[in-house]
This record gives sequence, structure tokens and C-alpha cells, in this order.
Amino acid sequence: MMANREVKDILKKLDRDPRFTHRRTGKGHHQVRLVETSKVVAYLPSTPSDSRTLKNCLADLKRHGFKP
Repeated sequence: MMANREVKDILKKLDRDPRFTHRRTGKGHHQVRLVETSKVVAYLPSTPSDSRTLKNCLADLKRHGFKP
């Protein structure tokens, strides 16, 4: 259950950052885009099953200027 909380925390922080927008896809993932270019920078799973998933998503977001 900790992973679900971590995803929610990341999404809340993304809501506060005006450079990013996110939406839930039909499969339940969260698609994160840069507002400026509409480029997809990461997909966050609703329920990550792998311990590296969130770390890899955060790394992708950090490459585009996100500060957790």
C-alpha cells in the first residue's frame, strides 16, 4: 500500500507545479506531460508492482525539471 501513497504524493506535487499536467489513461495509468510542449515525459502506474517503477518515473520527471 505504500506505493499507492507515493503515487498520490507525486501527483499532488505535480498539481502544484505549473510546468506539468497529468491525466488518467483508460488503463489506469497517469500520463504526465509538459505544459509547454505537450510532450509526454512519464507514465505513473496506479499500483506499481516493481520496486524500481517509481524510482524510474521520478528519474524521468527530474530530467525535465521536476523537484520532488
